[in-house]
Amino acid sequence: MANTGVLPFVRGVDFSRNDFGEGKFPESVRLMTGIQWLKLDHTNLVEIPVEMGKLLKLEHLSLTKNRLEKLFGELTELGCLRTLNIRQNNIKSSGIPAQLFHLEELTTLDISKNNLHEVPEGLEKARSLLNLNLSHNHIETIPNTLFIHLTDLLFLDLSYNQLETLPPQTRRLANLQSLNLNHNPLGHFQLRQLPSLMNLTTLQMRDTQRTLNNIPLSLESLTNLQELDLSQNALPRVPDALYSLPNLRRLNLSDNQISELERKDQTIEMWQKLEILNLCRNKLTALPVSLCKISSLKRLYVNDNELDFKGIPSGIGKLSSLQVFSAAKNRLEMIPEGLCRCGSLKQLILTSNRLITLPDAIHLLTDLECLDLRDNPNLTMPPKPIEVQRGAGIEFYNIDFSLQHQLRLAGANIPAPAQTANSSKDPIARKMRLRRRRDQEEADQDQAKILKGMKDIAKEKNKDSNWEDAKAESLKPKRWDETLEKPPLDYSEFFDEDAGQGPGLSIWEIENFLPNQIEEVAHGKFYEGDCYIVLKTSIDESGSMIWAIYFWIGDKATLDKRACAAIHAVNLRNFLGAQCRTIREEQGDESDEFLMLFESGITYIEGGRTSSGFYTVEDTPKILRLYRVHAAGASIHLEPVAVCAESLDPNYVFVLDCGKNIYMWYGKKAKNTLKSKSRLMAEKINKNERKNKSEIITEMMGSESEEFWKSLGAKGPVKPVEHVDPDFTPVVPRLYQVRLGMGYLELPQVEVPHGKLVNTLLNNRNVYILDCYLDVYVWFGKKSTRLVRAAAVKLSQELFNMIQRPEYALVTRLQEGTESQIFKSKFTGWDEIIAVDFTRTAESVAKTGADLTKWAKQQETKADLTALFMPRQPLMSPTEAQQLMVEWNEDLEAMEAFVLEGKKFVRLPEEELGHFYSGDCYVFLCRYWMPLDVNENDNEEEQCEDDFQCMVYFWQGRDAGNMGWLTFTFSLQKKFKSLFGEKLEVVRTHQQQENLKFMAHFKRKFIIHQGKRKEVKSKDPNQVEFYHLRSNGSTLCTRLIQITPDASLLNSAFCYILNVPFNNDDETGIVYVWIGSKCDNEDARLIEEIAEEMFNNPWISLQILNEGEEPENFFWVALGGKKPYDTDAEFMKYTRLFRCSNEKGYFAISEKCTDFCQDDLADDDIMILDNGKQVYFWPGPRCSDVEIKLAYKSIMVYIQHLRVKQPEKPRRCLPAWKWREPPDFTKCFHGWGLHKRPLD
Repeated sequence: MANTGVLPFVRGVDFSRNDFGEGKFPESVRLMTGIQWLKLDHTNLVEIPVEMGKLLKLEHLSLTKNRLEKLFGELTELGCLRTLNIRQNNIKSSGIPAQLFHLEELTTLDISKNNLHEVPEGLEKARSLLNLNLSHNHIETIPNTLFIHLTDLLFLDLSYNQLETLPPQTRRLANLQSLNLNHNPLGHFQLRQLPSLMNLTTLQMRDTQRTLNNIPLSLESLTNLQELDLSQNALPRVPDALYSLPNLRRLNLSDNQISELERKDQTIEMWQKLEILNLCRNKLTALPVSLCKISSLKRLYVNDNELDFKGIPSGIGKLSSLQVFSAAKNRLEMIPEGLCRCGSLKQLILTSNRLITLPDAIHLLTDLECLDLRDNPNLTMPPKPIEVQRGAGIEFYNIDFSLQHQLRLAGANIPAPAQTANSSKDPIARKMRLRRRRDQEEADQDQAKILKGMKDIAKEKNKDSNWEDAKAESLKPKRWDETLEKPPLDYSEFFDEDAGQGPGLSIWEIENFLPNQIEEVAHGKFYEGDCYIVLKTSIDESGSMIWAIYFWIGDKATLDKRACAAIHAVNLRNFLGAQCRTIREEQGDESDEFLMLFESGITYIEGGRTSSGFYTVEDTPKILRLYRVHAAGASIHLEPVAVCAESLDPNYVFVLDCGKNIYMWYGKKAKNTLKSKSRLMAEKINKNERKNKSEIITEMMGSESEEFWKSLGAKGPVKPVEHVDPDFTPVVPRLYQVRLGMGYLELPQVEVPHGKLVNTLLNNRNVYILDCYLDVYVWFGKKSTRLVRAAAVKLSQELFNMIQRPEYALVTRLQEGTESQIFKSKFTGWDEIIAVDFTRTAESVAKTGADLTKWAKQQETKADLTALFMPRQPLMSPTEAQQLMVEWNEDLEAMEAFVLEGKKFVRLPEEELGHFYSGDCYVFLCRYWMPLDVNENDNEEEQCEDDFQCMVYFWQGRDAGNMGWLTFTFSLQKKFKSLFGEKLEVVRTHQQQENLKFMAHFKRKFIIHQGKRKEVKSKDPNQVEFYHLRSNGSTLCTRLIQITPDASLLNSAFCYILNVPFNNDDETGIVYVWIGSKCDNEDARLIEEIAEEMFNNPWISLQILNEGEEPENFFWVALGGKKPYDTDAEFMKYTRLFRCSNEKGYFAISEKCTDFCQDDLADDDIMILDNGKQVYFWPGPRCSDVEIKLAYKSIMVYIQHLRVKQPEKPRRCLPAWKWREPPDFTKCFHGWGLHKRPLD
């Protein structure tokens, strides 16, 4: 086996679910001398491989779900080992060497679910342990010496053992945070050591024979305890010690004998932070009234008790945070109406009760996701209002706004109309009709106001009576530059933003129908079989840009290259907005002006460098593979087998791929479905991979051709026999991602949701290896770097050779977009999407001289409402966001920051990095490591010079003027341009419109202050500062923005910082970090960290406030008094912002990204905002009347569409005027403030 030399640089590998049993462990693992983490889960290992002893830098090792019985000496030689996970094996106490615990770096040890009958000998020597898991074993006693030295333990799990007591030395575990003693016979253990564990946050004692006598009378010292589990202990009442735990968040008292929660001297009001309370399977007859004062309670479980209607307090509606109420198997005949006022309630479980009916207010629980009322035979539900389907839209402006028609245009499924029952004699239906009639009259009045001007259409027809004369006049010959029309194309797909933005020469070559910019060293070297676009940019005396555009045609260039060179030369002119002509230059007949562009002249090179976009005649690759076809759900699985006649089986279909010929062999007992599906697979292979050059030949069993047997290597016909195991299951593919860092490689496995591979797991920035045992595929993303590709090729070779495979196994390399059909079949639902272009407009038809009136009668005026029917943009998962953040920061070598002070830019102090002021401008110079393709003949010095790229981000606050951009253009930008030349890229970005890559460099610590950084300190020192933390669409888009101090802006789903200065001195004061009861835990951790960094001052007091703990004196006074505020941010799941515009020549609606801001509201257009309850109609001050009318009709179609897609979330249309937006509109925008006023 040839060594590629890449293994010493591997830092981590995930070999999980490989079969390494019976001596199959790869010997080449010993060459991974630099490996730091290794996963060998579920690999059928029966002993520690000898090769493990060579991995001296290994820090994290996982060996779960194997068949290990002993741990030999190889592990004791790993001096850097920090984490060892040997969960779920057959290890005995005698099989663990004592030397293993002499490893000084060992901090995490998991020996759970093994065969231990005693604590391993020498475990007390592992003094660095922080996490110890001995659960699910047969341990009966804990040695007294164990906890003498393990004083640094943070997490200890002893559950599911046979322990009867704990040693007195347990009180030495002063740092312990989590203790799990579940399912141990600790009936005689008094827990006297428990009060000494003052840092304990989680204590689990389920089924530990707890009684009122063996629980300490007081646990006041456990002030940090947040989770307590005392279930399955037969307790007659709540132990007194529990009433002294004010910080409890999760309490489980299920499966006991508790009949009441309170007594005269003990109350549960102390549990003000409680979020989850489980009282199932007890003897409760009533819940105490004081339970309604625990406003933080989110989940309440009281199943299988003796509760009736009177047992549930009527004030339970005060639990505004309650999300789950489960009271199954009780004696409820009715539930209090207050329960229906819990606005956050999502699950209401009332199975197996005696319910007769429910309150009418049950229909007001709009957020209810689960209502379980099974096994209530006498239940009668209250009447529910029935919404009658309204009619479809009408044609307006020659546009059919009916829902069915617009769905058909968008390519969506058209729902069948619901059948409406005849309810003419139903009194309830009559009332509903009268109410709808009144609502319809009000709606007609609003519609008449918004659609005012419909009669103008008839007047406009009279004005256009002389249209024929105007048409004849419009068809008069015009100058060539007046007839130019800029087509509605996205030129960013063809040219970079900086193209033609600086003086110099730029050249593009035509490759596969598209322009591809070439490097400066290749300027003047033209291939005879290619075509090029040449752009000369210069600056005149007034400072304006002047462009000259040429397209050069080689003598031997193909037709597609010639045409595309001319087309994209025009596209470049439109992209730049130039008024010049595009000049054609042919090989050997170039103009003098063109030749003067190249100081050293031009050189012709024989042949062509780029490929044609047309199909080229190529020889079919030589392939010889035999596949056995198996059913795989709705698709098929092609299992590679040895290419020989003995592989054939009468029960299956076989595909023999010989390149030019594809043989389909049908066994006599093969299923017809397999025959048709395998035939379709062969047709796809021939069409997509062989350009229809292969011949598909059908071979029936018993009548095979002579060529078929020759292809299998047989001298004559062979009678196939049944030999395939009927229970055969294919090997589950393993998808690896190749990661490349500074001097290391990693090969982790990609987490496959639900065990099904989907093509969305493949990111075009990465390289992946798909190991199917008999086939190893290397998939290269289009945007992956050259170094990662080279590393993936070598890693795939090593991975292929590590595991014993048959001779017919192959390694296949695939580029994104050119995947083979066999590779696509490994993924579920890999669909090919055909793009369709609709660019014809009414204006373009009129300019051709056609009769627009007749044309309009034949077809509708074009309108694009597709965005309204598309699903909401999916949110980026935290894992993907973290991965992007790590990758972009790994490429970042250095970042220098500047801020505008006066009329010049100065360096930004390091402590202010990440802090932005809305009145200032900032410049960030980022140097990225950017490996480029270099020829083998180039020396190393030239390669190093090309291995970086500089990008300048210019950040402008929403209150800052444009003078900062002008100052940067004529100062820093010129300086940077002279230093870095073509490697410099400038990106201008505005506040809250930053791109993700720029945001990733601040690692979610992106703070935006109001005002200017130099003027803020000189203002009122008593000014209160109020900041709001929020993420829009992705954790990468996390910002902490200063907002107006107002209590009504609080929300239980977010976190805030409130800075209250004292005594006219901004150096002293108090800072509150307000944590909403429904906020994300990661956001809570982040805002605490930001607050500690922002206000790192000994004279400033920092307090963490959970919702409901606010002090009256400073907190509410600083916010202008206590006010009602929102307790959820459900709108974040539905918020969408659409833009309606006519700028394309026809009415079109587009959707903004989820990270939109207030400045995305364009004065020239109509904006549509959907927050899940209302659809707001925001007309810009400078929008046209036609846009207003068309946008209103579009909203009606959108609301009608949502009635079908989201019947549980009905919407209504409301107007929102600029400067008078309602709170439900403004809360959808992070950091809403005053609108920008146009400058005179």
